[in-house]
Amino acid sequence: MKIDKELISDWFKLLQENICRQLEEEDGRGHFREDIWERPGGGGGLTRILKDGNVIEKGGVNYSAVYGELSEKMSQSIHMAASEFFAAGVSIVIHPRNPFVPIIHMNVRYFETLDDNKSVWWFGGGIDLTPHYINEEEARMFHSALKQVCDQHDPNFYMEFKKWADDYFFIQHRNETRGIGGVFFDHLNDNRNKTKEELFEFVKDVGNTFAPVYRKFMKANKTHKYGDKEKQWQYLRRGRYVEFNLVYDRGTKFGLETNGRTESILMSLPSQAAWEYDFTPIKNSKEELTLSLLKKGINWI
Repeated sequence: MKIDKELISDWFKLLQENICRQLEEEDGRGHFREDIWERPGGGGGLTRILKDGNVIEKGGVNYSAVYGELSEKMSQSIHMAASEFFAAGVSIVIHPRNPFVPIIHMNVRYFETLDDNKSVWWFGGGIDLTPHYINEEEARMFHSALKQVCDQHDPNFYMEFKKWADDYFFIQHRNETRGIGGVFFDHLNDNRNKTKEELFEFVKDVGNTFAPVYRKFMKANKTHKYGDKEKQWQYLRRGRYVEFNLVYDRGTKFGLETNGRTESILMSLPSQAAWEYDFTPIKNSKEELTLSLLKKGINWI
């Protein structure tokens, strides 16, 4: 079977549908609203947003497939000559209501250009977890699940892509990681000594890992008791999430610079966040423990 952009794009659509169904089932109350949109330069997508659920305060599961002329600015950023491009993918960010349920992000994507009648393609994506309060047992479970997926395709993938996630999801001006990382990969193509079919199967397995793993976190923590202190801490951690997405995130920049739909691109931002001047956690508190674990290179397994 030929793996082309239409087949990949269709599978991403099915992934979006499956993940939304599973999140609605686990939430028990919330339902995704849909916005179909078109990009002026070519293509479009389907944005699905869930708000005010039992577990999910705000979450987005976006699908897009866009095409057109690659701008000079974007050509420079990906080190390629200006050309026709096609990009498709699914992007997810979930902000939970309960501070003991973690924020989660996933992205799987495919990119293709046509330069001098030659097609250049690659896959990218990953999953990372941002707990407001780091539960070390859950962190180990999360990384073990990702390692299992990676190991099925290449024994080197997990350690390489974990380091990539640690380096990428790093808030440089805070000198801290956004969360406990996960896996992140980009520009996966046949220079990996793997076929397009093999890499697509890996991307599919990463995508299919999202819902069952996050449902476990939702189920385990949705009734955890919390008060105003924990909620205020959650707002501060969301503030750090916003800082990363607006300052460093490549997907946000790519979407805005290719005239993507602004509302869909910025769905990753929470409904409420906070910034407190010179915040210092209480010594030996849960908040201090979490901050101490926001660093690169931790072996969670």
